[in-house]
Amino acid sequence: MQLGMVGLGRMGANMTRRLMRGGHTMVVSDLSADAVKGIAGEGAVASSSLDDLVGKLNAPRAAWVMVPAGDPTEKTVQALVSTMQPGDTIIDGGNSNFKDDVRRSKLCAAKGVRYVDVGTSGGVWGLERGYCMMIGGPKETVQRLDPIFKTLAPGRGDIPRTPGRDKLAGTAENGYIHCGPSGSGHFVKMVHNGIEYGMMQAYAEGFDIFKNATSKELPEDIRYDLNLPDIAEVWRRGSVVSSWLLDLTAIALTENPTLSEDIGFVQDSGEGRGTIQAALEEVVPAEVLTAALYTRFRSRQDHTFADKVLSAMRQKFGGHVEPTKH
Repeated sequence: MQLGMVGLGRMGANMTRRLMRGGHTMVVSDLSADAVKGIAGEGAVASSSLDDLVGKLNAPRAAWVMVPAGDPTEKTVQALVSTMQPGDTIIDGGNSNFKDDVRRSKLCAAKGVRYVDVGTSGGVWGLERGYCMMIGGPKETVQRLDPIFKTLAPGRGDIPRTPGRDKLAGTAENGYIHCGPSGSGHFVKMVHNGIEYGMMQAYAEGFDIFKNATSKELPEDIRYDLNLPDIAEVWRRGSVVSSWLLDLTAIALTENPTLSEDIGFVQDSGEGRGTIQAALEEVVPAEVLTAALYTRFRSRQDHTFADKVLSAMRQKFGGHVEPTKH
């Protein structure tokens, strides 16, 4: 298929590369002319503006927006919908709030343009591993775009099948699903990220306890000088707490057991707040996820080793670089 990609940052550029490897034709746009030139040198079709990008796409057009959530995405969608024609599709693959998707889908529908929201997980590793996608939007449009999603997704790989899954249809085993109508994709991704906060916090606090097992507050005979990289490594092999986040923690601790380069300032990208807001609106208790979010707020005031572990994980899975000052 042919697809436009707007935004060539950490994820947009690698998604473009993965799609080109899969045989798709990519027309690209970015605020950085150098970024466009670089990807064009790898086989993409360069465009000089959003109007130029739309002009180089064949009807029915499809453009994937991969820019920061909030105002940048809003302006990009507004610009695209003013240029596109009925039957074209705008795909938001960033971390937009699902309520914005509902509003934008109505704006697009009024002009006959389809709108699809795609919660995308995979970070800087997605080029090789693939991207897990949670998709919202009109069923027929999502089905038409299936070749794009199938190429970006990880596929079944070597993960054992869930018992009984062979009796169920769908694309979940391939790493992507159509969640439902507009906003549902980003809603599922939002809660995914809220859960991620809690999982990361659990690992971080556990390793903080290990680090402080030498505390002088403890009786000398129960002080333990533990090898944190080895603990992370052994847990990766057969433990019930193994996960990709633990894999990334093991990498970070092997590279620098004290995490001295991570100051422990931990950002939140908005999805955690959105998850807690959804829990409030639904009157659903979410104690762990709420505490994990508040811990990130607290990390900006004073830093523990747990904060350094969180910071290291964010850098590993998403290429996030925390500020050196606050």
